[in-house]
Amino acid sequence: MIDFTDDEQPLLPAPPRTVRDTGLEPALLAELAGKALLGAGKCHLSVLTGRLRLSINVLREVLDGLQGEQLVEVAWRGDSDIDVQYQLTGIGRQRAAEWLERAPYVGPAPVPLEAWRALLQRQALQLPPVLAADVASLFADDCLPPRIHELVGAAMHAGRSVCLYGPSGSGKTTLARKLGRLLQGVVAVPYAVAVGSAIIQLYDAAVHLAPPPLPGRASSARSGDLRWLLCQRPVVQLGAELDGAMLDLRHDAAGGCYLAPPQLKACHGLLIIDDLGRQRLPATALLNRLAQLLDTGTERLALPGGHAFSVPCQAALAFATSLAPQTLLDGAALRRIGYKVALGPLPEASYRSLLRQQCRARGMEADEAALAYLVGELHRGSGQPLLASLPREIVARVAEFAGFAGTVPSLNPATLDQAWSSMFADGAV
Repeated sequence: MIDFTDDEQPLLPAPPRTVRDTGLEPALLAELAGKALLGAGKCHLSVLTGRLRLSINVLREVLDGLQGEQLVEVAWRGDSDIDVQYQLTGIGRQRAAEWLERAPYVGPAPVPLEAWRALLQRQALQLPPVLAADVASLFADDCLPPRIHELVGAAMHAGRSVCLYGPSGSGKTTLARKLGRLLQGVVAVPYAVAVGSAIIQLYDAAVHLAPPPLPGRASSARSGDLRWLLCQRPVVQLGAELDGAMLDLRHDAAGGCYLAPPQLKACHGLLIIDDLGRQRLPATALLNRLAQLLDTGTERLALPGGHAFSVPCQAALAFATSLAPQTLLDGAALRRIGYKVALGPLPEASYRSLLRQQCRARGMEADEAALAYLVGELHRGSGQPLLASLPREIVARVAEFAGFAGTVPSLNPATLDQAWSSMFADGAV
């Protein structure tokens, strides 16, 4: 992973000091606090602050309002102003239960849609571009031809989409995942976004990963609006399971919110669509669905009832397919993809270099005679091309057979024959 520097951090919005500063309706904040207390019983102010991701000042204002309506009361008070526990009154429990039944969402307070839009636009100007030095550093040992480095580097620098195509095993998916590591800097991601009366959960712990710790980063995050997190630039990967519905907002009835689709989670990161052409949605239809994202860097979504909204969604897109692009897509769809990058068999020198890397990773000696046997006899004899995925698999199987037999793994014609025969069916029965 390329490291980040502290001055790359986006400025988190300032913490709201009042309910008005949150940009949310007071009734929404009151309901969130009431529902949180309903599930917690007695709850300390600091705990409630952590659950709702609101400052103590804002939460106090909300709770004071609920106390004025006789829905909340102080259950216990310590020596300091913030050492206090709250609980619902009898009327408050009844009201909170009604709120929960109508809108089950209980979690961090959302940020307004306009606040998210504004921060996305600001971040787009702050994030560092991909440079040739970044590509050279990341791909120093991948054994791919320089032309591929130049193509994917230019695509990522320009923020344009890329289609990696070639036979199965040529390293398309591995390369696509690696592109995400070119994206430097950190981004601010809200836990949730309020669109009208609806709440959209954006944060995904599997996608929005914490950045490496650096001096000052933690204090900077704590001093900002707690409804936002600092994360690494996200990488989202989709495969053959993708269908059209997955690209729309999905209602989570149990959670009382809508779940953001993958392209929104990938904002200012990388969206990988693997196995293009294997989805339930035809490839051309998929490209048409993503046309606005590809052409303008914005995404338009609709809530039930017809409320539509758009957000600037500058995510890099990488498609990977083992099928010929011209057989998958019509001319208009092909033109929407910025860069087409063909991956095929490796040159013999690169293939041998990759084998040596895999041997070193396994603590095995890369015997040159064994490498010559693998390339000259097994590959040429069978017509199996020198694909980038094979060295890792071959060396791994040599190690697996040795581990099973209780012997020291080594590359020689016998162990290579054993690994090879376990990988390829020869048609004999």
